[in-house]
Amino acid sequence: MKIYAILLLTANSRPADIRAAEYELSQFGFFQRGSVQEFMNFTSQTLAERTQAGQRQSVEQDSYLIHCFVRPGDKLAAVIITDQEYPLRVSFTILSKCIDDFAAKFPADTWSTLTPSTASAQFPVLRETLNKYQDPHAADNLMRVQRELDETKVILHKTIESVLEREEKLDSLVERSNALSTSTRAFYKTAKKNNQCCSLM
Repeated sequence: MKIYAILLLTANSRPADIRAAEYELSQFGFFQRGSVQEFMNFTSQTLAERTQAGQRQSVEQDSYLIHCFVRPGDKLAAVIITDQEYPLRVSFTILSKCIDDFAAKFPADTWSTLTPSTASAQFPVLRETLNKYQDPHAADNLMRVQRELDETKVILHKTIESVLEREEKLDSLVERSNALSTSTRAFYKTAKKNNQCCSLM
């Protein structure tokens, strides 16, 4: 899962103007990077121009997914280019965050003076976002909680029987234990008898 680029554009003119952009092109050869970046810019501009305000749109190009969101009103657009494995929901979460961060940093009347090179220096949050969210679990609380649940589930699948030493059964351990009171032993036996219909032991 990889993010290749995040771009912020103003989509109220044709071509859409790129106001801020960050790229992660390390997987491409040094001499290819310029061409790849130009293609990403062109594709992002085209998609931003053709996306209705308030609409989210995704386009597949070769092995890449290009997601775009244009904010209603000011037509500030955000585009993210990822591989096909990167989760859709996380991509749009990142786009919303980038638009909000950009609009909070730069008033709308200053957008026309911004270029990607000037914005990079004044808006390092975009580079930080690109780096931080290479792992989609960092962006999406639901994914993070799901991963934690999956890890916990793996741990919980190890029952007490598998933790005990070989050939040792819980029944014999309960019988030999001096730490358990008679009522606790009786409770264990009753509970085991009641649960026999539900489990195969």
